[in-house]
Amino acid sequence: MLLSLLKRSLLKRSLLKRSLLKRSSLKGPLSIAAVLVSIVTSVPAYGQACAGDLDNNAVVDGYDLATLLSNFGACAIAEPTISQVVGGTGPRTGGTVFAIIGTNLHGATSVTVASATATILSVTPTVVTALSPVSPKLGAKSVSVTTPGGTATLRQAFIYTSATPAWATLLEDAPDPAIVTNASLRAAIAAVGYPWRVRDNGTNTEMLLIPPGTFNMGCSPSLLAPCDPVEFPVHSVTLTQAFYLGRYEVTQAQWQATMGWNPSYFAIASAEVPLEQVPNRPVDQVTWNAVQGYLAATGMRLPTEAEWEFAYRAGTTTAYHGFAGYPAGTNDGALAGDIAWITPNTNDQTHPVGGKAANGFGLHDMAGNLLEWVNDWFGATYYASSPSVNPTGPVSGTYRVARGGSWSFGSDAVRASFRGGSIPTYGSYNHGFRVARNPN
Repeated sequence: MLLSLLKRSLLKRSLLKRSLLKRSSLKGPLSIAAVLVSIVTSVPAYGQACAGDLDNNAVVDGYDLATLLSNFGACAIAEPTISQVVGGTGPRTGGTVFAIIGTNLHGATSVTVASATATILSVTPTVVTALSPVSPKLGAKSVSVTTPGGTATLRQAFIYTSATPAWATLLEDAPDPAIVTNASLRAAIAAVGYPWRVRDNGTNTEMLLIPPGTFNMGCSPSLLAPCDPVEFPVHSVTLTQAFYLGRYEVTQAQWQATMGWNPSYFAIASAEVPLEQVPNRPVDQVTWNAVQGYLAATGMRLPTEAEWEFAYRAGTTTAYHGFAGYPAGTNDGALAGDIAWITPNTNDQTHPVGGKAANGFGLHDMAGNLLEWVNDWFGATYYASSPSVNPTGPVSGTYRVARGGSWSFGSDAVRASFRGGSIPTYGSYNHGFRVARNPN
């Protein structure tokens, strides 16, 4: 039976044999193998699936084997493709698992997001999972995967976002250019890796991110007012840690909700402030000591004096912080009423927070409305010995620092460098505060 089949196969493949014998003159294993296959010929593949039947004649024979051997050697590797990235959003601190979907991804040796190398977790021909790397910047980045067949890239496939603090709700990730108009300040805020604008979950306090930075602290005279001796010497200060600061002074409503009582002198309506707006006035008549109870109940803190002045200035070096029309600030005290509730425009009272122009960080009422307690003890000569990095004030004292001026003060007292102190057990209708909080 087998001999008969071999004879018939030889007869049928005589033409193939002649062709292969001609190729034998090329020398080498492929031509020899082809000749041998043509002689050995074929046997029907009874009972088999015939996966090797390349010419579809229901027989896996010498022709099929010759075809296979003629293509012997390294195969061309198909180039990878990326159709989409799943889970492509995460904080710039990295550590987000994402999946690259595509074709010919087997053998993937590298995954990058922008120029940073991601950690590969698993690889199949159609899916590569990886762990996002740390990114120095926010925004959409390209994702690339490299295999033995080449490199495929999908633009804007992974979006880096800020890492919202656990105590906060995200309001706005990146600083609004219409509010933070200085590109350098926006870049400094974005580089921190936390959102620009958040809301504290416990108190509903809106807070803005203040980045690290270096500035000259001390005397900034106006055209109308010189500096006091306690504002000297001007000295360089570096703050190495970002922090959140209340966009507004703490309001009567926020104090009432947390403490259960309202100490404010201005707790009633007036011709300028209707009854429904009274809760939005800043809380006044609070002592420094009483403020500590609010901070303990909310997880907040007071800013240091250096943090406060850095936040007030928002990149400016003038007596008064910048605002619309004067982004670099001004020394003209006649313009102080644009940013502050002070004697000429208050009608002897506080006003709801946020009614005056914001500074370069988006903070309102840093000048005027109420004096703001900060954490430091007051030292008249402290600037002469203040550390240049993260100063926190004298270790002890009689008075606590209060900054920013008040509704009953003139323009000289709402300058960036103006400073004074009060007994921590004293809280007048000029005293309020603004909260700070660390990102984590």
